[in-house]
Amino acid sequence: MAEKRLYHSVAERIKELVRQGAYPPGSRLPGERDLAEELGVSRVTVREAQIALEAIGMLDIRVGSGVYVLRKSSELADAMPDVGAFELTEARSAIESEAAALAAATITDEELDRLDAIVERMASASDPNSPLEADADREFHLTIARATKNNAMLETIERLWRIRNEKPDVKEAYDSICEVNPKNRLKEHKDIAVALRKRDPEQARKAMRTHFKCIIEAMLSATEAQAIEEARRRTQESRERFLNGAPALS
Repeated sequence: MAEKRLYHSVAERIKELVRQGAYPPGSRLPGERDLAEELGVSRVTVREAQIALEAIGMLDIRVGSGVYVLRKSSELADAMPDVGAFELTEARSAIESEAAALAAATITDEELDRLDAIVERMASASDPNSPLEADADREFHLTIARATKNNAMLETIERLWRIRNEKPDVKEAYDSICEVNPKNRLKEHKDIAVALRKRDPEQARKAMRTHFKCIIEAMLSATEAQAIEEARRRTQESRERFLNGAPALS
């Protein structure tokens, strides 16, 4: 467990370096190898820490360019478009399904091994809603996006993930289903990884679509449950007002 949590402490150390001015806003971080030597950890740990910091808006990972410190942590959140969770998920399904099909033909053995390792990390998480699993979920999808070898596709999917993580109402909708059928969620990710391992574009596309269909179904169920609970609350308020609180007739 200490090994798995190491990247959290590395992320905190990078945060502190940014706060101290070692890497001011707008500057580029040293390369993975140099930063790993400076912090005394592996390059993989540095990469995971950077991904975690990108998720909270502190860093911007630009493929082929490097990792940059954002000028303001709220920079991305301030520019969020007016879309809801269902619209976002519909868009993610369309785009990420095609990304999976494209990646099936271009993914490397190293990237396939990375996907398997991420799935193992998800499976070993004691809490299915822990920050580690949330980071793993994002890393899983972005690994596939990178495997397309298409920077436009990667930029689009990264943008969709920023909306998912930084737009409050969308994040709340996703958070509300984190604990719904975690075993099924894990299987969905395994099925995607298996399809990519087979290098089967159609199977990969289908597995990704199934994953997002399950997310939408879970969101609909959560929305329905919230509506029922709200209706019960209002009914109880009416009962208290018009029945329990009514004066007795003589």
